[in-house]
Amino acid sequence: MALDTTALNRQMTHFDGHDEIWLFGYGSLIWKADFPYLERRPAHIHGWSRRFWQGSHDHRGTPEAPGRVATLVRDPAALCHGMAYRITPEVLAPLDVREKNGYLREVVSLCFDDAAGGRTEGLLYLASKENAAFLGDAPPDAIADQIARAHGPSGPNRDYLLNLAEALRELEVEDPHVFDLARRVADSADEAAHL
Repeated sequence: MALDTTALNRQMTHFDGHDEIWLFGYGSLIWKADFPYLERRPAHIHGWSRRFWQGSHDHRGTPEAPGRVATLVRDPAALCHGMAYRITPEVLAPLDVREKNGYLREVVSLCFDDAAGGRTEGLLYLASKENAAFLGDAPPDAIADQIARAHGPSGPNRDYLLNLAEALRELEVEDPHVFDLARRVADSADEAAHL
């Protein structure tokens, strides 16, 4: 079952003594920034691809019927675009709870995509294949079907996917994995509406 990573994340000391930290969001953190931040900038990281391979037992699904949400997998040639937030250290405590279903804080090098550009060190929340909620790869139709059916305390899993796809379009970012799943989920909803 799901592993609560809150305590593990609070043991991370890499940014101790910092007045501010850059946080990289690549999933719901792009479009659902329900935390205070000092600055928000589009950014990307090298060597990672976004995949809907993480189970959601607490937000977009239930323990009996988990949803699927985004995580990152190593991909040396890839760029993953998202949103970077400059936050104060106090913001990490509620984020640790929000991301508790298998996600661990990881240090990452961020590249900013706006006119000012630049790089900095920051952190992200990563759900690796070692966590108890990791679902891994599956055929796209199976992933889309699971997303279309799952519903949890934070709402339908399909909303998570479709909101992420829309946020990436607004950033003018191509993500074939996300867009393919969004198309499959939207098509299945259209088919269901015509039955």
